[in-house]
Amino acid sequence: MNRTELKQFIMGNYSAEADYPWLKYPNYEVFRHSNNQKWFALIMDVPKNKLGLHGTEPLDAVNFKCDPILIGSLRDEPGIFPAYHMNKEHWLTVALDGSVPDEQIKMLLDISYEATASKKSRSHGTVRSNQNGKQESTEGNR
Repeated sequence: MNRTELKQFIMGNYSAEADYPWLKYPNYEVFRHSNNQKWFALIMDVPKNKLGLHGTEPLDAVNFKCDPILIGSLRDEPGIFPAYHMNKEHWLTVALDGSVPDEQIKMLLDISYEATASKKSRSHGTVRSNQNGKQESTEGNR
């Protein structure tokens, strides 16, 4: 998946538009939740040497928020790097050069979208009252 395909996928499947917050970096595109303004994807071009690769030519890449445990296992895969200019414990950088399968990019995008959603949006369980009038969540009962 290249940067154009990812941008089209995001705009077609998530309610987000590209934002360009830095005048100095007009190719850096931020996608954020409309309700809480949290970022879930940052598409950019990064000099290869900044990711530990050879050369200084730019590489299209995207930053995603991810679970730290998953990040640890993914960093050994081709095209996945410690996050560029983000918290490396919670974010990772993914190359958009074909080295990472499209389905994996889509999965990481979805994880990032969910991880940055407002808590109200993330809750899949419902709260109900039990026989004693005490409220309990059904989230863990799946």
